[in-house]
Amino acid sequence: MTVDPNQHDIFVLRQKIKLAINHYEFFLADADGTPGQPIAFVEQKRFKFKEDIRFYTDDSKTQELLRIKARQRFDPRATYDITDETGAKIGEITKVFGASLLRSTFRINDANGRELLISTEKSLPIALTRRAVGFIPYVENVANWLPIPYHFVLKRGEEILGENRRQIGKFRDIYTIDMSADSTRTIDRRLVLALAVGQDALQAR
Repeated sequence: MTVDPNQHDIFVLRQKIKLAINHYEFFLADADGTPGQPIAFVEQKRFKFKEDIRFYTDDSKTQELLRIKARQRFDPRATYDITDETGAKIGEITKVFGASLLRSTFRINDANGRELLISTEKSLPIALTRRAVGFIPYVENVANWLPIPYHFVLKRGEEILGENRRQIGKFRDIYTIDMSADSTRTIDRRLVLALAVGQDALQAR
């Protein structure tokens, strides 16, 4: 049975890495925060000239849920369109290039390009530490396995709407996305799922 993300607030994202394809799985979070019911399967083919990330309701890939598609090739300021299962645009994701030099920052817009929220790394010192590790010979190749927090805060102005935390000590990337602060669900949860994958996939993490 297809699950409507807009009826839920807390999700778990788990990455599966293969040679030429990144796979991601979304789950509803159980009461203890562990992955519960699966709700989406995501596929990102590597080495493409333009990103085309597809979300399906399950790993049979028979029913598409969302898609993230780049407008430009190899552009650090690129805007990615988010479309639903019919191909209709429901939003945009953009990496804010200037702000991201210090800590990774993404903007989510609605289908008409109006800003809905900003997602940025919570801690500047930790963000700078991650960047410094990336410049150390040999260490940069294992940086993603080090116990460095990867914590994003999703905000509308000064209002915190949600958080995305990487779970420390896991062999592969696992994130908890908690939108409980957006209690009236003003943000389309499909955009939140797209953002969570984008923050990982579009940085080649």
